[in-house]
This record gives sequence, structure tokens and C-alpha cells, in this order.
Amino acid sequence: MGGTRYLELPGGRLAYDDEGDGPLIVCLPSMLDLRSQYRHLRPLLLAAGYRVVTVDQRGMGDSDAGWPEYGSTPLGRDLVALLRHLDAGPALVHGCSNGAAAGVWAAAEAPELIDGLVLSGPFVRDGKAGLAQRLTTALLRVPGLARPLYMSYYPKWEPNPPADFAEHRAALDASFRRPGRSAVIGAYMSMSHAEAEARLDRVAVPVLVIMGTADIDWPDPVAEAEWIGRRLGGEVVLIDGAGHHPHAEFPERVAEAIIRFRERPTSPSSRRS
Repeated sequence: MGGTRYLELPGGRLAYDDEGDGPLIVCLPSMLDLRSQYRHLRPLLLAAGYRVVTVDQRGMGDSDAGWPEYGSTPLGRDLVALLRHLDAGPALVHGCSNGAAAGVWAAAEAPELIDGLVLSGPFVRDGKAGLAQRLTTALLRVPGLARPLYMSYYPKWEPNPPADFAEHRAALDASFRRPGRSAVIGAYMSMSHAEAEARLDRVAVPVLVIMGTADIDWPDPVAEAEWIGRRLGGEVVLIDGAGHHPHAEFPERVAEAIIRFRERPTSPSSRRS
């Protein structure tokens, strides 16, 4: 089942990979990244006997640009459409950053399609940004500055980069240079996760929160992970030194946590690895 596949949706075409024959895991990368963000985690999950689907968000990678809207809630709707298209029974959804918000939205709106959530470096509510972050966000909405500024900032999300980080970063930069992509960064900078937060109390599936202790997107990433864990009654795994993409930096640790969570559910707790 390997190779890029496409799902036609109102407003555009969504690209995804689909490999394996076991229970389904759908992986949503972080905002403004590629599905190849899962290039190191996916083989580990496949080897453990899972079917793994990785998705390019709207405007990214092999998915179309020119969508009428971008953000967590549109991605949540895309996720529901994809799960219905796959028709493989309830899935475990692994969402990173705004992908976590999309997973929460979908679990609340279509609970029959999802039987577990892994929220990695999660945004499930709007954070309180400092002045420097607000200024950076404003500049990222300027078309001429958005791409070079974003690419210069990108390494901060992976303080422990994998060996092929430079190749992945080059592929991401090439994605932004494709026709019709000039406004994608600014469009994502305007999104809100408020609709996900409003649905937190409606999520009834098991939840695993994975947070890197060096995630720069939160002033206190540990406190944010613990808050999400309490709100969702989930297990929290903290990975010391990891940034915003723990599955890219420490795929073996993340795979171990996911497999343990999937195969041997435990009561809510917090652990460091």
C-alpha cells in the first residue's frame, strides 16, 4: 500500500501515505511541516505490527495549496473525512502541535472513528505569547519575510536533530517554494485552537500526552502537558531535552510509549524518559 495517495475534498486534494496491515494509526505532523516528519517513527510502528497513515496538512508537501481556510479545525474536518475514506474501523490518532488540536476536535465530533489520541508537543488551546513571539508571528504574516524567517526559526523546534535533519529542512523549504504556497505560512499564523479547547470535555477516548521538556512553544511545557493530562484524564510522558517534535528527535522513546499505551492501557500518570 506504499506510495503517495490522494483524497479529493471540497477545496483541494489531501496527500497521505498508507503502509502496513495491522491496527490503524493516523499521524498528523505539526503545523507547516511535512508528513516525512514521521520518517523515523513510522518504521518502528510498522515493525510493531501497525498500519500507519501519515498526512500532509493543507498547503504542505504533496497536498494542494489554495484552500479557502487553514488551521486546526479545518484539519480536524480533513481527519474525519480521511478516517471515513479509509473505512478501517476506529483509529489511534497521533497529532503533533496543531495536529493534536485537530485530533481533539475529531474525537469530539466523530467519536466512532477514533479510539485513542496521542498528543505530541500539543496545542489544544491558544497559548499566551510574549512580546517577542507576537512580533515574530506578525512578521511571519509578511509574504516576503515569512519563508526565510520561518526556515531560520525551524531548527529551534528540534534541539536534538536527527542525522538527516538538513535534508528534511531542505525538502520543507522546497515545499514552500512551490507555486501557490507564498501565503500558506501567514494563513497558519492566524489560526486559533479555541474550538479544540471548547471540546476537551467531550473527548472520551484514552489519551497519551508526549511533551519535550525543551519545547520552546510553551513557557513551561511540563505544566502545559500536566494541564492537558488532567483535562483529558490522560497519561503524560515527558521526554527530557526534547523539543516540539519529540517523535523526530527520539523516535524509539516515542514508539515505545505509543506501543505500551496502545497495548497495555494504564491509569493516568506522569513519567519521564
